[in-house]
Amino acid sequence: MRSTLRIVTAAYAFTLFAAVPAHADDVAGSKPNILILFTDDQGYADLGCYGNKKNKTPRLDQLAKQGMRFTSFYAQSVCGPSRSALLTGRYPLRSRGWAMPAEEITFAELMKQVGYQTACIGKWDVSNRQAIVKRMPNAQGFDYYFGPLGANDDGYVKLHENNDPAGRIDDMGWLTRLYTDKSIDYLKNRRDPSKPFVLYIAHTMMHTDIDASPRFKGQSKGGLYGDVVEEFDYETGRLLDALDELGLAKNTLMIYTADNGPWNQPAYINREKGHPEGAIFWGEAGPLRAGKGSCYEAGYRVPCIVRWPGKVPTGKVSDGLFATIDFLPTFAHLAGFKVPNDRVIDGIDQTDLLLGRRETGRSTFLYAHTRWDGKTEINGVRQGRWKYLTAKHLIPGYAQDKNRKEVEELYDLEADIGEKRNLAEQHPDKVRELKALLNKIVNPSAP
Repeated sequence: MRSTLRIVTAAYAFTLFAAVPAHADDVAGSKPNILILFTDDQGYADLGCYGNKKNKTPRLDQLAKQGMRFTSFYAQSVCGPSRSALLTGRYPLRSRGWAMPAEEITFAELMKQVGYQTACIGKWDVSNRQAIVKRMPNAQGFDYYFGPLGANDDGYVKLHENNDPAGRIDDMGWLTRLYTDKSIDYLKNRRDPSKPFVLYIAHTMMHTDIDASPRFKGQSKGGLYGDVVEEFDYETGRLLDALDELGLAKNTLMIYTADNGPWNQPAYINREKGHPEGAIFWGEAGPLRAGKGSCYEAGYRVPCIVRWPGKVPTGKVSDGLFATIDFLPTFAHLAGFKVPNDRVIDGIDQTDLLLGRRETGRSTFLYAHTRWDGKTEINGVRQGRWKYLTAKHLIPGYAQDKNRKEVEELYDLEADIGEKRNLAEQHPDKVRELKALLNKIVNPSAP
């Protein structure tokens, strides 16, 4: 382990293994604890329970058996916008992604108002990767924060603990363990057992300069990327074990998902620092088309597993349409806070879907690419089985699809999940209908 990591970890080494508080919590009322486990650039088909045959993911596969696995769950197509959507319940068209302003209201701010403890560990990425205090986690509702404000594109991360710098790590192989250690430390030593908590853990892996610790490196059948996936699965198991040890699992709504699809485009990989030409270290999209940054399904559709013992059905697979923008309104129902009424909230309350009282989820989803400066290019919309894409759209250069033509596109996702058959010419009425719907979502106050 490198010296930079020792500097960061030394400060909490004592508390990490300190005495554990009382075993069971006296949580007021029926408010659940909420734990969000958010990975970076993880593919739809990286896990065994999503069909992967190379990567061994026993703990996440077990989690899926203990809860509900979603097959039509949507984040955003790139990292900063995905995080602003998750935090605010608003499409990045409104919450502005990496450029999320301080005036946005996060679920953490609202949950604090009804007695929750709030913590964020890991990648923040909505303050343009800068230490702008009013846009950092402590100012956006989180009582405690540990992690980097941005990504590891340059092969290192600069950490913050709350608003203070907390060192730099150059060895990416230790990050998954570090974030898990800090999360377990929070659960054991930092929280107040008499109050419910929300813990948002945003992992840096599996973003760009991926790496695994020596214990896992070279051990999987999926190459370096598979090593990283298997280490993440193991560390997730440690977190699940800690919930059990502390008597927290029964009243904790646990959500595992990813920020966008896999960074799997060969054109980008060939020029990425340190990767041999032709090597594909990034994740698998399974039956979905393209990957991170794309307006096709592999850009937005990601794995999602939800567990809440005794509340969420076990072993259930749902194709109900569900998205990160739905977290805030759903948490409002479960935690007892009011959804802001002074701004457009794009998410909907999905409590009935989660509890198995309804099979269908939201009816629509917007595909749009939000840039670094917060400006957005509208790409398309899904309504039920139908997906419409505009003739021209903005996506990052690494996500270009060589088969993409500048024409309007219409897909039946139930019959063609891989988006291989453009049906726009066969269904002009459906194209007009979805174009009108798209405009209504983008401009909800328009007549």
